[in-house]
Amino acid sequence: MTDASTAAPANTHSRRSGGGRDGRRALRATPMASFPTLVREIPVYNLVPDEAVELIHDESMKILEEVGCEFRDDEAIAMWKAAGANVTGTRVRIDRGLLMSLIAKVPSEFTLNARNPERTVKVGGRNQVFVPMYGAPYVRDLDNVRRYGSLEDLNNFHKLAYMLPALHSSSSICVEPMEIPVPKRHLHIIQSALTYSDKPFMGIVTSKERAEDVMKMSGIVFGEDYVKDNTVVVSITNCNSPLVWDSTMLDAMKVYAAHNQPVICAPFALCGASTPASAVGAVAQVNAEALAGVAFTQLIRAGSPVIYGQFMVAVDMKSGAPMGGTPEAAQMMYLMGQLARKYNLPWRTSGFHVGSKLNDAQAGYESNMLMHAAILSGANYIWHVAGWLEAGLCCDYSKFVTDAEQLVGWYKYASGVSFTDFKEAMAAIREVGPQGHFLGTQHTLEHFEKAFFSPSIMDFNSFEQWSAEGAKDHATRGRDKARLMLQNYEAPKLDEGIAEGLRDFIARREEVLPDTVS
Repeated sequence: MTDASTAAPANTHSRRSGGGRDGRRALRATPMASFPTLVREIPVYNLVPDEAVELIHDESMKILEEVGCEFRDDEAIAMWKAAGANVTGTRVRIDRGLLMSLIAKVPSEFTLNARNPERTVKVGGRNQVFVPMYGAPYVRDLDNVRRYGSLEDLNNFHKLAYMLPALHSSSSICVEPMEIPVPKRHLHIIQSALTYSDKPFMGIVTSKERAEDVMKMSGIVFGEDYVKDNTVVVSITNCNSPLVWDSTMLDAMKVYAAHNQPVICAPFALCGASTPASAVGAVAQVNAEALAGVAFTQLIRAGSPVIYGQFMVAVDMKSGAPMGGTPEAAQMMYLMGQLARKYNLPWRTSGFHVGSKLNDAQAGYESNMLMHAAILSGANYIWHVAGWLEAGLCCDYSKFVTDAEQLVGWYKYASGVSFTDFKEAMAAIREVGPQGHFLGTQHTLEHFEKAFFSPSIMDFNSFEQWSAEGAKDHATRGRDKARLMLQNYEAPKLDEGIAEGLRDFIARREEVLPDTVS
């Protein structure tokens, strides 16, 4: 059994910046080695009986057999025809026998390699990894100002992701660098992820050419021969609910799956708008959409890794806005987890995706509702777990680090209860006896630093002490922590030849790419 407090690597930087309380805080803010892959040691929670899972599965099969799914790409249509599907125009109806034979080819677990092998993680089975948010156009900055994101902000989030031990990946587009032209933006996003962090990263799916550029940049860093057969980048492909896989997503699938790189097949569903206004009905539809995408990857390259996934949020029926941490969103996670286990597929969900505009109590309530479900539903790739505000429109420096601190607690929670020191604890009771205290016992001296989750941003001081230190709220303390971490950032080593290769590739691509989208 793994105990998070003992599995977490020690701080690899001994340099202090000052003494006393400030020095201790600075030390806690310095870079740390990553936690290893979280191997869940607690049970999964099955929300419904097996018969209910079979009912949803059967209805999903009927959707694909009777209604069908749009594949709006000529090459994809030709591949489905060759596989024996019933194709009419761009509508593909897939027999359940064909579908399940393709699903069975997907590996149940795979290794996701980082440029630093010590950061390599496993996806699938009992493994769970935490990945920060993706795709925000806005940032809430270190001065608590909401504005468009920049390349400097993106660099900073990749630095923070590298330094925060419970984050297993740097994601990629934590925030959009809005000052860079869209056709060239992907180059700088991937360079940032590969330069400022040595953890696994995510690719770009907005065009075939951009996906190909990601693979070329991966080849520069990892070696072209290595990336032919080893997974180094995860990319997200979204079905347009209801029941449409468009040419952009299919092009990205073709690039990554052909290179044996995992794609997440995750419908983007606004429940009540792009699905029925029913949690169970939404799951049946989204399951059909996701499985159709997963099956298609196996037509591209049989045995290529895939992550079955979903992004399902309910729509506020008053405003039409997506809602984050609702009970229905949690229930749908549990159902998707049961389906994923039925199909023996690695699967993705989202953790701290919230609708709140600030890092406030609402954000905390929403985050806890969803993260509890993500952990207990057995999700393998838990995305959007750092920084997410405003239904994904904004990445917040404060929430990025406060979320990551909470992940340390979730890591320990999911690692299960450790009995490694139980005998010594019982001996301490006998040593102290009635009416004593345990503060000076040998057992306490040996275990106090690791026995309990001990956050540094959350405040447990007296009111007087809290007031004396500025009466700062949680969001302010988060910004302070992020600022201090960035001041103490030390870049992971990257061979200068590789760094120059990335710069040269970007320069050559920027010469031929336009500045505007045609």
